[in-house]
Order: sequence, then structure tokens, then C-alpha cells
Amino acid sequence: MYYRSSNIVARIFERQICTPAPGTSVHHARRFYENLVPNYTVYEVECPDHSFRKFTDDGQYLISFSRNHQQLIVYRPRWLSFSCKDEDCDKHDLPSKSKRFESFFTQLYCVPLASSNELICKDFFLYMESNRFGLFATSTAQIHDAPAVGGAVQGVPSIEKITFHLLRDSGNLVDVRAIGEYCREDDELFLNSNSQVMALSDKNKQHQLPGHHIENHMHQSQPNLGNSFLSGIKQRLLSFIFQGLWNEERDDSLRVQGLRKKFYFHFQDYVDLIIWKVQFLDRQHLLIKFGSVDGGPQVSRNADHHPAFVAVYNMDTTEIISFYQNSADELYLLFEHFCDHFHATSRNSMYMNFISSHSNNIHALEQLRSIKDKASNSSQFVKKMLASLPISCQSQSPSPYFDQSLFRFDDKLISATDRHRQSTDHPIKFILRRHPYSLKFKIKPGPEAGSMDGRAKKISSFLFHPILPLALSVQQTMFLQASVVNIHFRR
Repeated sequence: MYYRSSNIVARIFERQICTPAPGTSVHHARRFYENLVPNYTVYEVECPDHSFRKFTDDGQYLISFSRNHQQLIVYRPRWLSFSCKDEDCDKHDLPSKSKRFESFFTQLYCVPLASSNELICKDFFLYMESNRFGLFATSTAQIHDAPAVGGAVQGVPSIEKITFHLLRDSGNLVDVRAIGEYCREDDELFLNSNSQVMALSDKNKQHQLPGHHIENHMHQSQPNLGNSFLSGIKQRLLSFIFQGLWNEERDDSLRVQGLRKKFYFHFQDYVDLIIWKVQFLDRQHLLIKFGSVDGGPQVSRNADHHPAFVAVYNMDTTEIISFYQNSADELYLLFEHFCDHFHATSRNSMYMNFISSHSNNIHALEQLRSIKDKASNSSQFVKKMLASLPISCQSQSPSPYFDQSLFRFDDKLISATDRHRQSTDHPIKFILRRHPYSLKFKIKPGPEAGSMDGRAKKISSFLFHPILPLALSVQQTMFLQASVVNIHFRR
């Protein structure tokens, strides 16, 4: 069959004479990326010393920050163009200007975001679905020994000020809802008015009592109203846990025993839980990760060794819908079979729906189950897999080269997930999933000749364009040396 051929001309001919089955046209079109791959690399590109963040999902913008995390620099990708007079231009080296970053990207603007005492949060950037607006954040430095006042938790680094910035013309942020201490819009009003009524009632009772009882009564009836209630979200959580244990048994005596062992014994542990991370599941539901102070995000490498819990919260009804420990098999099965429901995808970009996961791709599922079968401890495997929840928004690249139906690669070294990885001096190979199972291209994150100091610990990050055969690989050491930037593209 022509379409099975790896020849792109045969594929184009097949596309002209045959119509794909209904609902498969996008899948057929994406197979052309098996032929259109980055086949050339410009190593150690001359580029500004910036921290390159990501491409927007429409591919129009490359977001970067200045190295001092004070300025936002936005680029637009463009294709390298040059002329050649000879008949066989492929044999010639590229002109010297191709070594420059400006040959591939045009700077649109540079905007100062952070003030003198703030820094840009380099791991935070969200773009709206229209791509007209970008949301950034700046913050003051973390204070590790801050006093636990104003809602702060002892042992958790405190940030004095966080500022959100909405970039582009005619845009502003509107305070819609705050969730935590209060859950409903009128919770604060109700509690304040109720405390006033209670204070007035106590005052009236004092006038009715004999004089020698007033002093004792006043001493006993002045609770700290600010600390008399747990936060609204914590109240909802405790109520859900209590009701779940209550409904497990029908016999009253067994209920009391169960509550003593499973609720009251662990009551303070539940009260001491803090929110580690939150994500939107949809417009009504939040996925909230609770954990202890000791196992917070600042020690995320060992987060699977600390007890943690995941809850689904309905913002409209202000109810906890479900509550799981991070070792629950039920939660893992939901994550395995319905992984895509944990990702918030863009409705405007159809190709964002083709990001491979173990719930939509048989190859990714086989890889996951192979790791599961090799795991010596089932509980630790579940904790490790669920440590990624909640999943950061817009943290996965929609590049077709990460489509596991098209290419096979080592996901320990590179994947669609946006995060730094331990670097390797060996090229990362992308191999065809289908016949002839050949090597299509390589990505080498370091310098072309290899690192001079093999002992230095190096980390790599990869930025793939969502549509074009274009990628950036950035390698840096832990000693604040200049980064090595390579550009991989189709020549």
C-alpha cells in the first residue's frame, strides 16, 4: 500500500486518491511528521543569556526571561533563509549567520515585570485561549524563618508579596472568588455578624448575673473569635471524612468504635494538613493535594515518602466530593484509565488533544504496565505515580514528535512534560513506531564535541515547537555557567 511507504511523495499521492475513514483525517495528516523531522542541528548557538521558558500552543510566541528574572522577552519564530548558487546546496555548510539566535527568532518586545525587590516566578506562565493575554507572576524572596502569623504555617517558607501581571492591551484581572478560610461568598459576613450577636448576648447575660459572678463569667466567655473556627475548606474536609466513616457502619456501637480509631485518633493530623497544590478539573471542580508540613513541595523529590491526600472539591456546592490517600489503588486506577481528565486541554487548538497518555495510547499504556510489573513494592509504585497529581496547567508540549503512536523514545531522558532532566552526553533517539522502525532523528542537548568536564552535573530542558520541525535544547550546569543552546530544525 502506498501510504505504508516511507516516501513522502507516495504519501502525498495516496492522500490525493484516497479519503481517510471518518474521524481519522487528523491522525492520517499527523503521519506526515514521520517524514518531516528535525534533521539538522546548529550547536552552541550565539544567543542572549536568557532563561527560555516555552512556546505558546499556537506556535506564535517563544517566551523567555532575562537571567536576572526582571524582564520578559517575547520572540516570534521564523525560518532560516539563505541563498545558494550551486546545484547541490545540501552539501554546503550553512552560512555563518545561521549560528545566531536572531536568524531563527525575531524579538517582538521586552517588558520589565519585576520591581527591584521582586523576581519573576520562572516556573509560572499561563496563556489565555485566545493567546491575546499572558499571565505572569512576580514575588519577593522566600523567608524561611518567618513567624507563623496572618495565616502562615510554621515551617513553611513565607512570601511577603506575590503579584500577578496580565500582559497585552486592554486586559485586567477581576477578583472572583477566594477559597480557603471562607468557601461561600457570604461566609465572612455570616461569621462576623454571628460573633457580634454572641458578644451582645454575653453582655446581656453579664448584666443579669450577680455582681460577684461577673468577673469569672467574663474570664470564661471571651474566646478568641478569630481562632475559634477552622478554615472553611478544613471544615468541609473533616465533615466529609466523618460522614464517610459514619455511613460505613449501621450499628451505633460499631460506629463509635470506628470513629475513635479512624477519626478522633487522627483528628489532629487532619487538622494539621496544609494545601500543597491545586488544579482545575473543570469550571466547578478543584483537585486539591493535602499533606503535612514536612512533605511540602520544597522537598518534592521525596514527596512520595510522606503521607499525602487528594481531594476533589466542588466550588459551587462547597462540598468535598471525594478524598483519597496517595497510596489508594482506587485513585491510581482512575488515573490510569482516565488520565486525560486530569489535564485541562485547550478548546481552540485541536492538536492539543493529541498529547499521548496511558489512557489514550496503547504504547504509553504498555510502557506504564511494564514499569508496574517490574516494581518490587506496589504501594511505593502507586505513590510515585500519583506524586504528579495535581498536574500543572499547560505543562505538556503538543509537538507531534512526542506522539507515541508515531515515535519511540526514552521518556526518562525526554518527554512532552515540561521539566528539567538530568543531561546525557549521548544523543536522544527518535525511532519510528511502524515499519521499517528506523531511526528518524536525534537530539543532543550538549555541545557537539561533548562536555570538557564530565564530572560536572548537567541538566537539560527541551522546547519543541507545537507544529514546525523545530526544537531548542538547553544544557546548563549547576555552577551558573552560561547555558549551551542548540537549535534543531529541518534543513
